[in-house]
Amino acid sequence: MSAEQASVPLLSLRGLTKVYGAGDTAFQALAGVDLDIEAGEFVAIMGPSGSGKSTAMNMLGLLDTPTAGEYLFKGVPVQGLGRDERALIRRQYLGFVFQGFHLLARTSALENVELPLVYRGMPSAQRRAQALQALADVGLTDWANRTPAELSGGQQQRVAIARAMVTQPQILLADEPTGNLDTQRGHEIMELIQRLNREQGITVLMVTHENDIAAYAQRTIRFVDGRIAKDGHVV
Repeated sequence: MSAEQASVPLLSLRGLTKVYGAGDTAFQALAGVDLDIEAGEFVAIMGPSGSGKSTAMNMLGLLDTPTAGEYLFKGVPVQGLGRDERALIRRQYLGFVFQGFHLLARTSALENVELPLVYRGMPSAQRRAQALQALADVGLTDWANRTPAELSGGQQQRVAIARAMVTQPQILLADEPTGNLDTQRGHEIMELIQRLNREQGITVLMVTHENDIAAYAQRTIRFVDGRIAKDGHVV
């Protein structure tokens, strides 16, 4: 890898704008955002309702497309990619964790974690071994055969994290990952995400409205009215 390639940010937004609707009903969710995310960072994205933080996360996760501006993924302009190519990036590089756990109710924790590997066409024995390792990484080896109804909220979120991590993504995008958990379970989940970042080098982008949760990150970005109002690293 050349020095020039090595210096390219993992993710870059340049003048990114997103407008929903048209005419009198148009709403500008993002208003010319410039942002670089380096590999291995743990970034908390904050801001009031309607500030643009969730829209920015959706852009970074390739779940939405900008109205104007540029998004570079590992130096490659995303706008030039087709739908299938964008989906391939999501499958190969990204893992998602949401406030709602989104687990299949009638299947075991192990089967829930295996699901992304099923979509990849991975052989049964290989995907089971990989899913078991992902559950071990989140401390749920003994709960592999339990259904979501037999798990606590914190355990369900751990399963959701294992499912996100089983494909060995480079980037974990977490949208209010502790929003449905009590304080103790929320901090347990954050300690887990922080450990994945530190020990495995996974880049973490997390939307939260809670300062104590954002404190786990190395960097906090605050959105106001579709723009970045503050961007600072923890000293």
